[in-house]
Amino acid sequence: MNLIQSVENQHVKDNIPDFGPGDIVRVNTRIREGQKERIQAYEGTVIRRAHSGTRASFTVRRVAFGTGSERTFPLHSPNIESISVVRYGAVRRAKLYYLRNRTGRSARVKEERR
Repeated sequence: MNLIQSVENQHVKDNIPDFGPGDIVRVNTRIREGQKERIQAYEGTVIRRAHSGTRASFTVRRVAFGTGSERTFPLHSPNIESISVVRYGAVRRAKLYYLRNRTGRSARVKEERR
């Protein structure tokens, strides 16, 4: 193992659940507002996972009050408190960008039993 990999392995989190595109996850993030810090949950469908190691990231899409929003999280960020899988989705693609153009029932992903 070279020096770069050994330094990166010190910052890799080990309490991350196994999730992928199509899964509905709840990401609890630390939010700083001045001197105060609080935890805020962001729940939605994972539409992509990218990269590996310390550079890994994932994008979550949620629809609230008819408006869709997406947020990309670094997987091993110290600002992420926890990640929990609410529901596993059965999809056959790695990137679910087609969900951006869909609304209502057609935007739902079939559930996978595990």
